[in-house]
Amino acid sequence: MIKADYITKSFGSVQVLKGVSLEVAPAEVLCITGASGAGKTTLLQILGTLLRPDSGQVWIEGTPVMELASDPLADFRNKHIGFVFQFHHLLPEFTALENVCIPGMIAGTPIDKVRTRAKELLDFLGLLHRMEHKPSELSGGEQQRVAVARALINSPKVLLADEPSGNLDTHNKNELHRLFFQLRDTYKQTIVIVSHDQSLAAMSDRSLTMRDGLII
Repeated sequence: MIKADYITKSFGSVQVLKGVSLEVAPAEVLCITGASGAGKTTLLQILGTLLRPDSGQVWIEGTPVMELASDPLADFRNKHIGFVFQFHHLLPEFTALENVCIPGMIAGTPIDKVRTRAKELLDFLGLLHRMEHKPSELSGGEQQRVAVARALINSPKVLLADEPSGNLDTHNKNELHRLFFQLRDTYKQTIVIVSHDQSLAAMSDRSLTMRDGLII
């Protein structure tokens, strides 16, 4: 589903990635661990097409995404890749349902279909009864599940998560970790997670460790 070939990336004089290659199978849950500064988030952002590498190529389901121009790349990202971050980034003025719908509306899907899909996802995540609540009225765990639903609204083939449980308490962290595997089993998604959490790495289908810009 994902292939990266010899990815390098520097910021000024600091080389953050030094030639990283990896492959991720369809419906695999891969966890990437390592100390802060190892290059994990930079790699995830390149896999998600949010950053362009200095050299190397990324393929997602056979598409060489770094060859796409800006607008086609943004369209590809919207339809094929979902993101979950440590901070949920929900828009405070919108309800949970509206937040989930936004990427579907950007993709041009008819609003009735987007709302139906959003309600299905919120129901799957146990949040249908909270769909009219705004983020300030939700707990931290509920906010992160809304963010997961938003990431899934366009049925992406790939879900990328950057320290998704970093701001959650132990109970909500464990619930979110179990959720990733439910998503894989239900929707057959390929999931790549960057995390410091060794328990999550142990649960994953495969884990990789990065150090000083390389997979070791």
